[in-house]
Amino acid sequence: MLVNGIQVKVNGIPDVSEQEIVNYISYVKEQTHEPLKSLSISKADEGGVALDYVLRPQKFERIRRITGYLVGTIDRWNNAKQSEEHERVKHGVN
Repeated sequence: MLVNGIQVKVNGIPDVSEQEIVNYISYVKEQTHEPLKSLSISKADEGGVALDYVLRPQKFERIRRITGYLVGTIDRWNNAKQSEEHERVKHGVN
């Protein structure tokens, strides 16, 4: 089922209300401070509940250090500077 844009799966708990699910979503968001992609709610020992979740991937901007300056994207550079960057030797990590 979809609750607040989050895919939720309930296992072994037939009488979970939508408000309880919303509360579990809020709890996970408070603990992780990240947006959720999916949440699985399962019955646990001694009447407890197990919460398994997947977080949404976060976008990030690659920052490069070029000639002493921190630079995000190079799309605003002129053709000569872009060509210079393209011709540089790239070192990989093995």
